[in-house]
Amino acid sequence: MGMIYKRGNVWWIKYYKNGKSFRESSKSSKKMVAKRLLDRREGNIAQGKMPGIHFEKVGFDELAENFLRDYRINQKKSLKRAEGSVNHLKKVFQGTRATEITTPVIDEYIEMRMDTGAANATINRELSALKRMLNLGAEQSPPLVDKGRTPKIKMLAENNVRKGFFEHDQFIAVRSALPKYLRNFVTIAYKEGWRLEEIEALTWDQVDRKLGIIRLEPGETKNDDARVAYLDDEEKGIIDEQWSLRKQAFSRRGKLFPWVFLNRYGTGRIKDFYKSWRKACKAAGVPGKFFHDFRRSAVRNMVRAGVPENVAMKISGHKTRSVFDRYNIVNDADLIEAAKKRAEYLAKMSGAGTISGTVTKIDKKRESTNVG
Repeated sequence: MGMIYKRGNVWWIKYYKNGKSFRESSKSSKKMVAKRLLDRREGNIAQGKMPGIHFEKVGFDELAENFLRDYRINQKKSLKRAEGSVNHLKKVFQGTRATEITTPVIDEYIEMRMDTGAANATINRELSALKRMLNLGAEQSPPLVDKGRTPKIKMLAENNVRKGFFEHDQFIAVRSALPKYLRNFVTIAYKEGWRLEEIEALTWDQVDRKLGIIRLEPGETKNDDARVAYLDDEEKGIIDEQWSLRKQAFSRRGKLFPWVFLNRYGTGRIKDFYKSWRKACKAAGVPGKFFHDFRRSAVRNMVRAGVPENVAMKISGHKTRSVFDRYNIVNDADLIEAAKKRAEYLAKMSGAGTISGTVTKIDKKRESTNVG
């Protein structure tokens, strides 16, 4: 049985759940207010619910840590983005109790982020993170958040779909303006249309130099689908050059690095080159270009060269349109033919040879090679 008692001018209540006592202030000098609060708490306990005071002890920091732990446990590829969202949310909600995260407070956060120039898509990612935090809290046992009282979070309208492409001469200009260690890196991106993180993380155990192929295994791509890329002659030359650079790095440092593309100093994988990229784009007369524009460019180049759209999407790893998803079945012969057609098309765009040399036909023997 619970009880009501007075401390100073304020009425308090005491009640029990599973043998544990809870004390809670009614924040009122009126006994009836305390009586109603006690009845509500005991009613919730009778229904198997946690008492409200339990939820009032839970803070944003605990919810945020649970949220990031869920990302780490499930090895989600977007952990870095989730951490960025949490860092922005902390600027307003750190130290706040979960019960104080209400719709009006969230709306104030949205307005604050808009005032700082954040795009709607960015704000939406942060709101999605907050919503996930609250939902995870409600799913805990015992729950950290009262599921029936989670705030409503409205998403903002987004109109930030990018349609940027690199024309061939633009790519040549940007590549020429980049530091030497990045030129092979961006050439693979321009031709294959792979995501930045897929190329950054590319290791030698994914490369078959003899067959001239690169394998991206399940779990190594954003959509977890395996992919096989048949390299044209220029790309095979790039791989050979990177192999030589790896041996040079070993002779200098006595260590064989696993990554195909090394940073400027040959001490590890390529990571952040935003400043070099921005400077190169400006020098090439195409400021504002994004690395991700290579993905659209690669698909467009392949389609223009006569590669079937479903094959182009398979090579680049696109799965954003259902029409391609339904027919996303290709064989090795399709992939080999795609590499040949793309090389021929880009050679014509260059006027002579490949982007940096002369195109020779892909080894006919590779066409009969069955790659699993």
